Amino acid sequence: MWESICLTLMATAGNNIGKVLQKKGTVILPPLSFKLKVISAYISNKLWIVGFLMDISGAILMLRALSQAPVSVIQPVSGCGLAILCIFSHFYLKEVMNALDWVGIALAGAGTIGVGFGGEEQNGSIVSLFHLPLLGFSVALLFALLDTWLRIYKRRRQDQELMHSEVIEEIIFGLESGILFGMASVISKMGFVFSEQGFSKIMVPICISISICCSATGFVYQTRGLKHGRAIVVSTCAAVASIVTGVLAGMLALGEHMPTSPVARVTLSLGWLFIILGVILLVSSTRLMALLPRPMRRHLRSNLEKNQTLRRSGSVRAKDPSPSAVIQASTLHHLTTPHAWLR
Repeated sequence: MWESICLTLMATAGNNIGKVLQKKGTVILPPLSFKLKVISAYISNKLWIVGFLMDISGAILMLRALSQAPVSVIQPVSGCGLAILCIFSHFYLKEVMNALDWVGIALAGAGTIGVGFGGEEQNGSIVSLFHLPLLGFSVALLFALLDTWLRIYKRRRQDQELMHSEVIEEIIFGLESGILFGMASVISKMGFVFSEQGFSKIMVPICISISICCSATGFVYQTRGLKHGRAIVVSTCAAVASIVTGVLAGMLALGEHMPTSPVARVTLSLGWLFIILGVILLVSSTRLMALLPRPMRRHLRSNLEKNQTLRRSGSVRAKDPSPSAVIQASTLHHLTTPHAWLR
C-alpha cells in the first residue's frame, strides 16, 4: 500500500510541477503549432522539455499506482499534488506563502499518512463487463440533471436580466469537471481489473483511452467554468468532486470496501477528510486570509516577514533571482489550470 501511495505522490508531483515548468518555458516561445520551426523551438527549450518529461512520467507512474492499489486510495492521495507544488514553488521558485497554505499542506500530509495506515490491500473483486456501460450511463444521467439545473438557472437569470456569472454556474462546471477527472481514474483501474480477471489484454488500452477522453472532456468543462467564473470556486469544486467520485465509484463499481478494523476505518475516513480540507485551503487560502480579522492578518504577516528575513540573512546570494523565475502566490494556481494553456 505504501509503495502505491509513494508512486501516487511522485506521479501527482510530476504532473503539477511539470505543467508549471512547461508554462514557464513557453514564456519565450511562440504558440504551439505543427510548423517545423515552432516544434524545434519547443524541443530546444530545456525548461519545457523537462516539464514535459515530468508530466509524461507522472502519468505513467499514476497508471502504475492504479494497477496496484484501490482507486478509493489513489484518487484522494492524488489531491496532494497541489501541496507538493506549493512546497516546490516556495523553495525553488521563491513563492511567498501565507499561514493557511502551510496549514493546508500539513492537513494534506496528515491525510496521506492516514490513508496509508487506514487503507488495506484489496482482494481481487469480481467486476462485470457490464459495469463499464452502467458507469457511463450513471455519469450521463448525473450530467443530464446538472445541465438541466444549469439551463433552468440560466433561463431564470435571463428573465431577471442578470449579466454577471452566478455561483451556481461555477459550482456546476466545477462538479462536472471533477466528476470526469475522478471517472478517468476509475475507468483506468477497471481496465487493470478486467485484465486480472482473465479478460483480453486489449481491455487495458481500451479503458485507458476512455480515461484519456474523460480527462480531456473534464478540462473542457473546467475551462468553460474558469472563463466566466471564479477560479477559486471552480477549482475547489473540481478537486473535491474528483476525490469523492473516485472513492464512491471505486466502492460501487469496482467492489472496493472499507477496512474491516474499526480503527483503520476511522483512520482512512479522517485521511480522506484531511486531504479534502487541505486542498480546499490551498485553493482558497488567499480569499480566506482576506476574511480574517485585521489584527490576526497583521500578526500572521509579521511572522511570515520575520521568517523570510531570517532565511534571506542566513544565505548569501550573488545576485537577485531572475524575475522570470518567480511565480507569485496569486498566479500559481492559474498556471496549473487549463485555461492558461488556451491563451
